[in-house]
Amino acid sequence: MNRSERDAGPRTTSVPAGFAGPTRFRSARAFCALFVLGLATLGATGCAPDAGANFDVLITGGTVVDGTGSAGFAADVGVRDGFIAAVSSEPLDPGSATLVIDASGKTVTPGFIDNHAHIEQTIAEYPLVENFLRQGITTIMASLHSGDQPWPLDEFASNLEMAPNVGFFAGHTWTRKQVLGLENRAPTADELDEMRALVDQSMRAGALGLSTGLLYVPANFAGTEEVIELARVASRHGGIYVSHMRNEASGLLESVAEVIRIADEADIPAQINHHKAAGAAQWGWSEHSLAMIDSANAAGLTVTHDLYPYAASSTGSVILFPQWALAGGADAFAERVADPDARARMEEDMRAIFTTDRVGSDISRIQFRVLPADESYNGRTLADYAADRGLPNDLETGIDLAIDLQLEGGFSAIYHAMDEGDVIRIMQHPLAMIETDGDAVEFGVGYPHPRSYGAFPRVLARYVRELGVISLEEAVKKMTSMPAQWLNRDDMGVIAEGMRADIAVFDPATVTDRATYTDPHQYSEGIDNLLVNGVPVILGGEITGAKPGRWIRGPVHESREGSAG
Repeated sequence: MNRSERDAGPRTTSVPAGFAGPTRFRSARAFCALFVLGLATLGATGCAPDAGANFDVLITGGTVVDGTGSAGFAADVGVRDGFIAAVSSEPLDPGSATLVIDASGKTVTPGFIDNHAHIEQTIAEYPLVENFLRQGITTIMASLHSGDQPWPLDEFASNLEMAPNVGFFAGHTWTRKQVLGLENRAPTADELDEMRALVDQSMRAGALGLSTGLLYVPANFAGTEEVIELARVASRHGGIYVSHMRNEASGLLESVAEVIRIADEADIPAQINHHKAAGAAQWGWSEHSLAMIDSANAAGLTVTHDLYPYAASSTGSVILFPQWALAGGADAFAERVADPDARARMEEDMRAIFTTDRVGSDISRIQFRVLPADESYNGRTLADYAADRGLPNDLETGIDLAIDLQLEGGFSAIYHAMDEGDVIRIMQHPLAMIETDGDAVEFGVGYPHPRSYGAFPRVLARYVRELGVISLEEAVKKMTSMPAQWLNRDDMGVIAEGMRADIAVFDPATVTDRATYTDPHQYSEGIDNLLVNGVPVILGGEITGAKPGRWIRGPVHESREGSAG
């Protein structure tokens, strides 16, 4: 990749709100001059005169954990024109820099790369995504799963101005909906050609690969063969395949096998997003799913995975229902509920789903994020809802209430259905990376899963510092160089000369997540300074308002157009 290709994408930034003067700036030098005017104090940071400055930013006195997994080392880091210009074990002259960040007693790492978050549309509405920045995240992958894909992708992405870097995928769900809507059937040959054409256009427009959310309607109406055909299109353009698998509970092993089959038959690198073993009956199965991933790689395929560091998932109420019951949308669902035979069949299938795949008979383990029918229950549980109506906390109550609430528009919820032992086992696997699976949120609004605020610092606080199940160096590697290498970005993910200056500065002894399931709107603490493409987006603990993020444009690998069907 040459320098001009590295520089592709938006790099100009907007002045933080409240500043007077020019409305755009291109360097940390210009930023610093404006920032001093806007803040009364910079805490541990300061600006030096820029006459003869060699660096836009100089980070001094810190311990560099460079992202490779190697032990940390004392070094100063100099940044120029958005790239790391020096990593020196000898102190660098503070007078040579426009902006000096004192990292004494702190750790300096590459900015974290989030393998999957739900920001594909909302990044335009929340371009600062403070809940992600305060986790140390500088790059976000919008692997769509069940979300709608921006279209036209290149027009949407090239016009974004945002704080983090962002990459997009071709969405299988969106593609299927354009051709088949919510119909529960296989596409005809002509319809499959239409779907191929849409994926082809998305890849040509800069998608990184194909993303599926096979748990959800309407994607779960697709057979494996349909996904293989679309993955072949992405593969031909040098893309990768990422998937929210078809079943992460009782069908976990079959779903991993499906990902491996797609990787094999479509000749495409594959990634399992938020690898988990949901449902008490499946606790411990991660030992087997990890062995399957190892076997696939030993056989010559390329299969990897990621996770978020929580033992509870978050998604819509649709997962409590059999797929057939949701086909055709809300009106069709209501008709089935009104049909005694269809409802009896639905309830029988739901008993199996509740008991095996989700929360058993304890409906207190379903916690509403947003209940549109009565938002006073946001943050409370389905058991609370039942108790207020004089109903017991049991399986039959859960099924009846789920049906009633689905008729009123459904809900989103947190499902406490996983075991921390699986979380740890998956995290320790050498191919595992980290993600949030989070949302761009408005502070104080709704009840998001705490992963939206705390996933990456939680790894550093709980699993590195408290439990010691992985080292700091290994955790940083999983957050930085591993995802960068997976995306084939040779200019990201490592603190080294010539790399992009996406850099986080934090105290490993105090960095922590604060968001909880019952009080989620709490920013993580400890990310004191954060640079994206050499421009501070957090400085002295304060959000700067800068938007230096760039579009991480695909494909991931060289195009192999004409080599696949």
